[in-house]
Amino acid sequence: MSARRDRDTGAGREDGLDHTRGVFMISVAAELAEMHPQTLRMYEARGLITPKRSPKNTRLYSYEDVERLRRIQQMTAREGLNLAGVETVLELERELERARVEIARMRERADRIEQRMNEEIDRVRRSLRAEIVPYGAYETKERMPAPSSGSRPQGSGAADARRVSIPIERQRRRGPSR
Repeated sequence: MSARRDRDTGAGREDGLDHTRGVFMISVAAELAEMHPQTLRMYEARGLITPKRSPKNTRLYSYEDVERLRRIQQMTAREGLNLAGVETVLELERELERARVEIARMRERADRIEQRMNEEIDRVRRSLRAEIVPYGAYETKERMPAPSSGSRPQGSGAADARRVSIPIERQRRRGPSR
């Protein structure tokens, strides 16, 4: 089950209760949050809290709603924020949570891509292993016997048995002349 679904349904809690289900009427929620019921109505009007509704349109507050009300009270009473500040803080927290979810998705995607790249690198290494020759494996100096003085006359194919050095012309750096 996904984290969002756990949060939305209240599943995965130790007490086994659905903390998003509206169970408290406004008077009980106000008492639990240590607020006046009119304050809860005002917070609802400002969009700070959204209680569930019963079939008869009665406000029903969940455990999460009560916790949110307590948090709002803490920000206003103890930290000195006004309701506009509380709205800003709550919106920034929502954005932060969305960013965390997006980063988690990006990390998972990057891990999958990295795994595929490593598998492809291993595949290429295995396919090229037979074609890769260690540096210096074909140097003739160690493999060819040294020519003897009387075995072949000079100039009659003796160069075939010797290491031939071909001068390489290097490009000169062009710069200010001194």
